[in-house]
Amino acid sequence: MSTYSLSDGLASGAPRLSRTPLLASWLRESGVGVLASIAWIAFGLSCLWWQDVGDWSRTHSLGIAAFVIAAVALFGTVGADYLGSAGRALHKRAPWLVALGAFLTLWELATAKFAWLPLPFFPPPQAIIEVYTDDLPKLLDSVLASVKLQLGGYLIGATVGFLTGVSIGWSRAVGYWVHPVLRFIGPLPATAWLPIAFFTFPSSWSASTFLIALATGFPVTVLTWSGVASVSNAYYDVARTLGAKPSFLVLKVAIPAALPHVFVGLFMGLGSSFAVLVVAEMIGVKAGLGWYLQWAQGWAAYANMYAALIVMSLLCSGAITLLFTIRDRLLVWQKGTVKW
Repeated sequence: MSTYSLSDGLASGAPRLSRTPLLASWLRESGVGVLASIAWIAFGLSCLWWQDVGDWSRTHSLGIAAFVIAAVALFGTVGADYLGSAGRALHKRAPWLVALGAFLTLWELATAKFAWLPLPFFPPPQAIIEVYTDDLPKLLDSVLASVKLQLGGYLIGATVGFLTGVSIGWSRAVGYWVHPVLRFIGPLPATAWLPIAFFTFPSSWSASTFLIALATGFPVTVLTWSGVASVSNAYYDVARTLGAKPSFLVLKVAIPAALPHVFVGLFMGLGSSFAVLVVAEMIGVKAGLGWYLQWAQGWAAYANMYAALIVMSLLCSGAITLLFTIRDRLLVWQKGTVKW
């Protein structure tokens, strides 16, 4: 006669119980990725299930792209251990994929499908995709014009500001004459000089370059001056005992020690220069993203306007990221202290 005890039952059920923590662990690690896949599937269905209230030719392509992203998110979640750094990066950004998929789904329903938000002030996602496909040449020309104008003005302002800041921080005589002028001109917004600049300079391009340089130069000057002035005298004394000349003290002691302050000024100047760039292009320059925004608003092409804003945001973010990369390479001992 067979016998059965409680200990035998527990022993036979042990393998099933041991699987529960593994399942819970997998859900914790991969559940967000599965939610991201579901969110993008929902976005794809919202594109293809209902008819559009308007005439947009990229709806079907956008729905297919959403399903592809959902498949990538699901594959990256299930096979994260086999994808290495790519899988870890995808897992790290999975919550953002969930939020973006949910946002795009609501955006699609509220605009293209049920028109809860008034058109054309709130275009659907596929309308912005159409701008990038149908109006790409004009948009690229505007991007190129903005980059050329921004880069020229920023480099001039940063160079002049750096040299002026070093001169003020090193020489009391230069500081005596330049400091009052800096206190008078510097606090004024660069856009306040628009009427004078467009009247004085021979072209709107040169006037805009001057305004961007002015917006960049002031913070770079002040922070460079502060950095040079804050260098400890002990550094100079040690260098002098080794026979260092004044030029060596400036180039090899003062400037390297002031570089953290200089980069703070460059970051501040970059943000100010972008603001002046858009205003200058809207008012005077007949090219660039600022001009494109003005043109789109005049023709009530709000999809073009939103597309230009997205490009402008990516350009600004990319420029700041590049500046941070240069800073981390030059200031290795301060790498990671300032985040972006």
